[in-house]
Amino acid sequence: MPADLLGWAATAVLIATLSRQIYKQHQAGSVEAVSTWLFVGQMTASVLFIAYSALMGSTVFVVTNTLILITAVVGQILAIRRRRRHS
Repeated sequence: MPADLLGWAATAVLIATLSRQIYKQHQAGSVEAVSTWLFVGQMTASVLFIAYSALMGSTVFVVTNTLILITAVVGQILAIRRRRRHS
């Protein structure tokens, strides 16, 4: 099994897991448990890992970290909207 297939499989599992968690948090209707710092840290780390992965020439990790960054942004937007509705 080529190594990249393992990386793509891990990407699929990770993104599915993160997407499900964002959906679950959004459906719960509570923003108290959603940490802004978690999203800030996740977004910062993702940007740094994207740069690192690009420098290392790893397409799998560039794509994975870009998708993780997108999930962080979507999660943050949903949390901000929820906070505005409840304030």
